[in-house]
Amino acid sequence: MTDLPARRLLLVHAHPDDESINNGATMAKYVAEGAAVTLVTCTLGERGEVIPPELAHLSGTALGEYRREELASAMRELGVTDVRLLGYGDSGMMGLPDNDEPGVFWQADVEEAAGALADVIVEVRPQVVVTYDDNGGYGHPDHIQSHRVAMRAVELAAGRGHEVAKVYWNRIPRSVAEEGFARLAEELPELPFPKSAAVEDLPGVVDDARITTAVDGTAYAAAKAAAMRAHATQITVAGPYFALSNDLAQPLFTTEYYELARGVGGAGERGESDLFAGIEDGIEEAS
Repeated sequence: MTDLPARRLLLVHAHPDDESINNGATMAKYVAEGAAVTLVTCTLGERGEVIPPELAHLSGTALGEYRREELASAMRELGVTDVRLLGYGDSGMMGLPDNDEPGVFWQADVEEAAGALADVIVEVRPQVVVTYDDNGGYGHPDHIQSHRVAMRAVELAAGRGHEVAKVYWNRIPRSVAEEGFARLAEELPELPFPKSAAVEDLPGVVDDARITTAVDGTAYAAAKAAAMRAHATQITVAGPYFALSNDLAQPLFTTEYYELARGVGGAGERGESDLFAGIEDGIEEAS
């Protein structure tokens, strides 16, 4: 087997654009530092709401294919070359009839989907996996299912000979969210958004004490913003702020935060600054 880079990171996301919003700076940072970064996207977001009027005709399969191209463009901005698609349909927002359609991710057999993801894990052998918490960050069925599938896939991969050292969940510390919205309130009159979102609208906001890891991606702010702009059907970016289809402004964070959900951290007094903290370089080198 060909030798793999010493550090290997795999991220599991529900739809194209989730990865850039949550982890764009992290991904760009680790790519630039020579780590292997693999993105697994579970659906193509076929039920997403389209922002640009000139693209409003896109829906269903056509939108999914368009978003696949947006994802490819975003990953070029971040330098990520290994992108895998699980191939499930977008389930729509929680409680809609879409959730019950055959082929959507919410209806997927978790063992089957986790088995497919475990195949990828065993192939690329990440030491670190990043996904959502058990509520998917904000209760979207595809995000919840991504959590279930990712956590089960880690267990299945261990049974097949590859032990993931650390699993992280995407987070935002409440104090950081509140500070971000305070800045936004001052700058909102100059932004192309009519109103601001609220702290409660952000996925993964938790009390600061739950945060174990802060990855400073300031040097990769431009790459993250460019990746988010590549998802033009879903995101409008204006400086250090952005909005989704609801046109409500929210901060664009370039330090990205995580909660260690599985494994042993390398935290010091102020917590980790590296997802690989506590993992010796070269662990599980392929041979």
